[in-house]
Amino acid sequence: MIPLKPALLTRLGLLVVVGVVVQTAFVSQLPIAGANADIGPLLTMSVGLLCGSLAGGAFGFAVGLFVDDVLLQTLGVSSLVLLAVGYGAGRIREARDPEGTFVPLAVGAVATLTFSIGFALMHFLLGVDAPVSWALLRDTLTTLVINTLLALPVYALVRRWLLPSLPEDPRRRRRRAYTTGGLSPLSRS
Repeated sequence: MIPLKPALLTRLGLLVVVGVVVQTAFVSQLPIAGANADIGPLLTMSVGLLCGSLAGGAFGFAVGLFVDDVLLQTLGVSSLVLLAVGYGAGRIREARDPEGTFVPLAVGAVATLTFSIGFALMHFLLGVDAPVSWALLRDTLTTLVINTLLALPVYALVRRWLLPSLPEDPRRRRRRAYTTGGLSPLSRS
């Protein structure tokens, strides 16, 4: 678990506000193939992968609560689903060491699908009357494809934004020392 220092908390708070404002004012206004991208799950996935399960879950809750407030939706629906997305991405970071280039791509796709299905399921359980048709499935799949393509750039931007306030990961330091040849038994002549 990463210690939550004031600099990291400030950057995460600013990321919540800027991310939700960009989502509601810009990204949701650009339909692509009849569907809109949703950067909320991607931001939450990125914070979970970079900071761990506790920070990812708290960040997802904050993003979801702010989205529900801004869009005047039922409070807590997006919060609950994004909390699960952030916690799941953080558990992936803690259980495995996600160093691959395409890990954010795969986790972004799973986060988007989890958010879409979880959001629809929560609305169904709350008794919200919403039309269910093939168009909903088409929009969900289109959003999944769009978000999968946006996962790497969003992860890179979040990583660049949070990197100055993230502590050095000792696992990466050990690997770096080994790969530079300093500790390798094969480098002896």
